[in-house]
Amino acid sequence: MRHTLPIAPQFYVTAPQSCPYLEGRLERKLFTALQGEHAQKLNDTLSKQGFRRSQNVLYRPSCAECSACLSARIRVADFEPTRTQRRVMKRNADLRRNATSPWATEDQYALFRRYLDDRHADGGMADMDIFEFAAMIEETPIRSRVIEYSRPGDTPSNRPLSAVCLTDIFDDGLSMVYSFYDPDLAGRSLGAYVILDHIEIAREAGLPYVYLGYWVPGSRKMGYKATYSALEIYKGGRWQDIGQPSDHRAELHPLSVDPIAEQVARISLPEARSGDRSRD
Repeated sequence: MRHTLPIAPQFYVTAPQSCPYLEGRLERKLFTALQGEHAQKLNDTLSKQGFRRSQNVLYRPSCAECSACLSARIRVADFEPTRTQRRVMKRNADLRRNATSPWATEDQYALFRRYLDDRHADGGMADMDIFEFAAMIEETPIRSRVIEYSRPGDTPSNRPLSAVCLTDIFDDGLSMVYSFYDPDLAGRSLGAYVILDHIEIAREAGLPYVYLGYWVPGSRKMGYKATYSALEIYKGGRWQDIGQPSDHRAELHPLSVDPIAEQVARISLPEARSGDRSRD
């Protein structure tokens, strides 16, 4: 007879380090390896529980006294653009979208470096070289795409690259793993446009959600995510409408986060079909 067994990954916790979102705080991550034949299934299941992918690792914040980071996603069917967002779509209507396999190019890296030097010169990725960039793009054990946006050119080979997004494909949506764009085109609001276009891609594919990563109340870096309608956050072990962003707080409290063992025990894992384990 055949048995259905749960996929049982090992979970680990990082050492505390400076929080990139809230000044003066320390962050800690709960993480597990993403590899093997069940990688896609594990990624789909854990992403619905607030995890994010970075290369071949799945992680979510698990800070000692802070629970401010909240995974966020847009309900595609209910999304309605604001007047400003409609203007952004119109402003970038000339861009050409090209979805490719996750393969890094020199043009992508050149744009990535310009973006980092202008926007995140003191960030954790500031020293990333072309080999590390290639690893970020190419080391993916699941269904991923690189979606490029280019301005019109005289020929297909002469279209300046304006924006790039590394995108994972879930069974219920698209996850925007990392995006970057030309800092000289600030007037186009390319960051917003890439999100809006991903909503359209998901709509065309019949996928219900676009995952945006973490929304952090009190963080100026992450505040823009709350401007999208039909936004849900993963809080208290379930997805819920964000409601009023001001209703969510980022205060420190020693009881705001459960012990690691309890967190792991509550993670729902997918089931994998095993081979023949026993006979009657």
